[in-house]
Amino acid sequence: MTRLLHLDASPRPGRAGTHEHGSLSRRLSHHFIEQWKAARPDDPVTRRDLGARPPSLLTVDWIEAAFTPSGQRSAALQQALAESDVLVDEVIAADVLVLGVPLYNYSYPAAFKAWIDQIVRVERTLSFDPSNLEHPVGPLLNDRPRHAVILSSRGGHGLGAGGPLAHMNHLEASVRTALELIGIEHFHEVAIEYQEEGGERLQRSIRDALVEVERLVVRLQAARDEFNQGHYHQGHARIASGVHPR
Repeated sequence: MTRLLHLDASPRPGRAGTHEHGSLSRRLSHHFIEQWKAARPDDPVTRRDLGARPPSLLTVDWIEAAFTPSGQRSAALQQALAESDVLVDEVIAADVLVLGVPLYNYSYPAAFKAWIDQIVRVERTLSFDPSNLEHPVGPLLNDRPRHAVILSSRGGHGLGAGGPLAHMNHLEASVRTALELIGIEHFHEVAIEYQEEGGERLQRSIRDALVEVERLVVRLQAARDEFNQGHYHQGHARIASGVHPR
């Protein structure tokens, strides 16, 4: 079984092609989930709409609580981290993060940044050892393979890897940096371009992106099957040798 976390960061409430003025990034993320569930209907999906309900911005109380050891937090400090704890738990539980994130001003919307800030947490998703001068920060979510699927939409074009404007696109690289910090190592990217231009080039970009999403679902499901099969055989080997898996 594979657990998916489905996030949308666009403030547009509907999906392009289905709703008037709908979101292209939502169209991609929902297409991914629909394709996945068509083949794996029993795989659970946790849904969170960051665009409709943005996470809270960090406060001085949040910062104090996050950097206070968990055993020393007052009830008020624990409450300051309650929302973050829920968001972190969702990430920890997930095997695949499906991130619908439009490109706004060459990066991601503020709601998505707020989510990033809430899930990068000392003791929960990363470790911090100031005495280790060379590598003070360490990931805590590298216990198993996790995949992040970044599904984006862009008003312009040429912003993808190798494109003439790739140096201006800070979305995917920034997402990778934050999630790699906490231990997520596998990344996949699909984007729609030409939204501002419209017309046939936009329609072609949409068609190509939807096909790439379908191919990506097949590849990821195969990768998850391979991992689960290997994990299954390792567990049986430990049992056969008298060592019970934990």
